Amino acid sequence: MTRMIVISLLLLVLLSACGAQHPLATPFNTPEATSTPTIQASVTPSERRDIQATPCGLKPVVAPTLPAVIPGYTDLDPVTGLHMTGKYQQIDLSTYRLKIMGKVEHLLSLSYDDLRCMPKIESRPTLVCPGFFTDVAAWAGVPLKSILEQAVVLPDATDVRLNSADGYSATITLREALSEENYLAYEWEGEPLPILHGFPVRAVFPHLQGNTWVKWLISIELY
Repeated sequence: MTRMIVISLLLLVLLSACGAQHPLATPFNTPEATSTPTIQASVTPSERRDIQATPCGLKPVVAPTLPAVIPGYTDLDPVTGLHMTGKYQQIDLSTYRLKIMGKVEHLLSLSYDDLRCMPKIESRPTLVCPGFFTDVAAWAGVPLKSILEQAVVLPDATDVRLNSADGYSATITLREALSEENYLAYEWEGEPLPILHGFPVRAVFPHLQGNTWVKWLISIELY
């Protein structure tokens, strides 16, 4: 009988221990256990490349191709109705950078899409090459003044030199460059610039002669 009593007591102790909570255990009905888990959106490598290639929601640009016939110097390009000047350059967009340098606080190296993501203006000015031709077309791009403001021009700068990939350069005064109507065009008639006429970027200075409208623009120097 005594043995049976002892066994019964031991069973009661064991049963009570199974119902006890471990000091480090979390109650099953706490907020941590019942809250809805946060779902993390995943981005595949291919999607990530797309995002990087199209900043600020822009669609990627397909680079233009050369026309079958290349006009001679100052001859009319029948495809665009514009006259040809300079030695055309074929520039790879993936490596293209427009450099802003010289007497500025911040040296800039801007990609094609960097420019496209900036404020945009457009106009239909007349390009005049005295004694040769006049061209009228719709251009669009980023105000030159906005870019110079980002670079922060130093107080002693007086002039701006624009350099083309074909070796040509033109110089204008800083005061002329800061005109609200000047811009660096990356579009012609709503399309990327034709290669013959400056792709990927050219200057558009509505109140200056055509020799300052530098094509295939690769750098701007302040001095």
